[in-house]
Amino acid sequence: MRCVEKRFDAGKLWRTGAITVAWGALYFDTLRRLVDDWRVDENYSHGFLIPFISAYAVWSNRDRIFSTPVAPRVLPGGALTALAVLMLMAGIVGAELYLARVSMVLSLAALALYFFGAEWLKRLVFPIGLLLFAIPIPNIVFNQIAFPMQLIASDYATRAIRLFGVPALREGNVIELAQMKLQVVEACSGIRSLVTLAMLAVVYAYFTEKRWWRRVALVVAVIPIAIVANAARVAGTGVAAHHWGIRAAEGFLHGFSGWLVFVVAVLLLLLFAQLLNWIERLLRRHRTAVTVADELSAK
Repeated sequence: MRCVEKRFDAGKLWRTGAITVAWGALYFDTLRRLVDDWRVDENYSHGFLIPFISAYAVWSNRDRIFSTPVAPRVLPGGALTALAVLMLMAGIVGAELYLARVSMVLSLAALALYFFGAEWLKRLVFPIGLLLFAIPIPNIVFNQIAFPMQLIASDYATRAIRLFGVPALREGNVIELAQMKLQVVEACSGIRSLVTLAMLAVVYAYFTEKRWWRRVALVVAVIPIAIVANAARVAGTGVAAHHWGIRAAEGFLHGFSGWLVFVVAVLLLLLFAQLLNWIERLLRRHRTAVTVADELSAK
């Protein structure tokens, strides 16, 4: 029996190794291009962290995952694998990187379903799905999001600048001050903060929240937080430029303000989570008081 077990374990090891090598060879170029984007695109520099967070999510739930019975779903898993390969081929032929990269994530889900079953896939939905945040969205979608955010940021910033007694006039995404024109370009639209903050919100909600409504509320709250924080950054830049000149809107201070505002946005997200705790405690106390009042009235 010992010899049989050793041969069986060795067979599984060889099969796992062969599948890993085949998957790596199939997606090597796609993965290489993705890492290049992480390196050069500041909007997705957080992509380097996501695989480690996914790995930690698997490790932290390893007891639940490995205690789940293995029930391979060969037919649906094979069909999903074929779909992933077709998406990869279509992405390569059509030079559509997003399709090829989504195919890479889909293939991981397909392999989990094929070899381990639906229950395993349910346990791995978050670690696998989180990888989608590491994939840059297509430019056509990016522009559809970024430009309205530029307009919103410039509008809110103009209103805030006027509150400080600084005359300002907005034309599209350009804020005209007395001494200069402040253009809210794509990099200042807040899209960078929105993408990274959304990823952090999803991770935070997964590890700290158990109720779905709270998870959804945290993720949805990212949108107004990112807009307000970025508008505050633009407004601060405009006020500083009015009082201290154009240098205040450029160089180190401009870059530092971006990091500072992002930290503030993260703190606002954590504050919102605490606000949800406070609201839930109030509702719990209210329900308890109503229950006690009903019991007393019944007596």
